[in-house]
Amino acid sequence: MTAEAPVRVAAARRWRGQRHAVVQRLSQLPPTLRGLLWTTLAGAQFVLLNALMRLLAQQVDVFETQFLRYLAALLLMLPLAWHRGLANYRPKQVGGQFWRGAVHTAGLCLWFVALPHITLADTTAIGFTTPLFIMIGAYFVFREPMRWERWVATLVGFCGVLIVVGPKLSGGAGLYNLVMLASAPLFAASFLITKALTRTESNGVILLWQSLTISVFSLPMALVGWQWPSAWQWAGFALCGALGSLAHYCLTRSFRVADISATQSMKFLDLVWSALLGWALFADVPTQSTLIGGALICAATIWVARRESLGTVRA
Repeated sequence: MTAEAPVRVAAARRWRGQRHAVVQRLSQLPPTLRGLLWTTLAGAQFVLLNALMRLLAQQVDVFETQFLRYLAALLLMLPLAWHRGLANYRPKQVGGQFWRGAVHTAGLCLWFVALPHITLADTTAIGFTTPLFIMIGAYFVFREPMRWERWVATLVGFCGVLIVVGPKLSGGAGLYNLVMLASAPLFAASFLITKALTRTESNGVILLWQSLTISVFSLPMALVGWQWPSAWQWAGFALCGALGSLAHYCLTRSFRVADISATQSMKFLDLVWSALLGWALFADVPTQSTLIGGALICAATIWVARRESLGTVRA
């Protein structure tokens, strides 16, 4: 054993101890606050994923981009599933997994068609209509309590989204904005199905079968305009697979620990990340309406997050 070995062992033990302390501290937080943190982490990863997919969709057929993004995620998860035993990834609700995959694929088809033609900030802003559909669905499907603070935060945030998107609904890009807007209720339905699946399925099962079913449903459309990606594009799709899996894992964790309606307002912070990233990667300068709407969205998000974390919300 070299002289450095005991130092490395001691450092590894300290790191494990610190990680355990952080996990313990986080586990003691209120469930709603943990759900908000998981949602925030998922949103940041989704913004990075959307930026990378926009780059790829401008170079490769949009349906091929959709297929390869989920195929990459599937290929990254298969070794882990093999190591842990494929029997552990057998779903209890096969039909639910395929329904979720079909609904999400339909939303993705609309989303990818519009993606190359819309700025990253506007893509994110239009996606903020999804929480409104989710809240309504959660009330009717799961009977989750619709506290007035959640309604106010979501409606104020939705007004902010209208300020961002409204001026862009006319002109050449108007059609693509509407196409992307049409994907929102489909994604909401997919997330509600995911919420239902968390009652009987593990996070790993949901993630694996999501990638599998969407890959199966997307393959026929990808074959129509197929072109072989370059080495750099393959690397980009691999990174998309990793980011997408991590983001959906965080989102599933948020659904498991908190009401789905309680976590949706935090998604509005994604507009800040997407505006910054769009400016850095695509030279997309946020418009005045984007900045005003974003400020309104952030105010609503911070307010409801504080109300939820302090436990002041009453049914």
